[in-house]
Amino acid sequence: MAAHSILHKDAGNGLALAIVASSTEPLLLLDQDQTVIAASASFCLAFHIEPIGIAGQRITDLGSGEWNVPQLKSLLSATASGSAQVDAYELELKVPGLASRQLVLNAEKLVFGGPETKLLLLAVADVTDQRLAVKVRDDLVREKAAMLKELQHRVANSLQIIASVLLQSARKVQSEETRGHLHNAHHRVMSVAAVQRQLVTTGEPEVGLAGYFTELCASIAASMIPDPGQLTLSVECDASATDSETSVSLGLIITELVINALKHGFPPGHRGMIKVSYRSRGANWSMSVTDNGVGMPTGGAEKPGLGTSIVRALATQLKADVRVVDMTPGTAVLIEHKAFAGPGVEPPMALAV
Repeated sequence: MAAHSILHKDAGNGLALAIVASSTEPLLLLDQDQTVIAASASFCLAFHIEPIGIAGQRITDLGSGEWNVPQLKSLLSATASGSAQVDAYELELKVPGLASRQLVLNAEKLVFGGPETKLLLLAVADVTDQRLAVKVRDDLVREKAAMLKELQHRVANSLQIIASVLLQSARKVQSEETRGHLHNAHHRVMSVAAVQRQLVTTGEPEVGLAGYFTELCASIAASMIPDPGQLTLSVECDASATDSETSVSLGLIITELVINALKHGFPPGHRGMIKVSYRSRGANWSMSVTDNGVGMPTGGAEKPGLGTSIVRALATQLKADVRVVDMTPGTAVLIEHKAFAGPGVEPPMALAV
């Protein structure tokens, strides 16, 4: 509302009274002493005030005194003097015996003929239902977030239990082949559990890949590398983050490729290193697992195993390409996702250990 409306005195009085009388919204017309000159029928109905006799009462005396709010009185006085204005002032109206109501008040000073005649037009909006709806929505959001966090925590714990059972079973079986399959299953479960721990820890819908990859590789190294001084597993990752579903797929790819490198690239007593690298630019990203082990088999490639099939299936799901490079010595597997091609797209990362 405008701060001042200057009208001829008689015309202005009549217009103000007409506005209040015809309004379907709660309105009060006050003089400069905050005495009620007129009130709309909707105001009296909304706040259970008898319309007969309301004119001539001060606003602080309306109802059972619930309108006697010192701050509101001060704001109205300041508005009448022109030094301030009641604009979207929120008031909690506490009516004895009834539930509190949330109101938004707006006041405009009307000047008729000259500065000696001042009236205030006070508009009142009841926003109790809207505020309640917002509170209910916010409560539901908080409750849902708490339930989701608890679910993620329980899933992470369950995955840890499953991984422990698999590892214990691997120690008990006599067959080397069966033990290898159980170890592989253990690491696949651990890669998913690592994502769950990241989600529970951060509470965010996206997973920071640097922390996730580091934790995942540390878990693999702890269970599969007996001598860290002989064989190292490192991670090089930028500040990228992605959704949990994509994180799980990337983690499973890393798990399969690292396990494959450990199994086939480093015979007993062979020293070396494995590096996991990831970087992104916009929607494009590249990930590689590179080692300086014995390299790719000579005399023809080995038949692809379960791990290779999992990697290619996950890469297809991510709409990424898989490329295997003979590093001489060692092997590099590059996973690339290109959302678009054109000027400004970075070349593939250097495949060096």
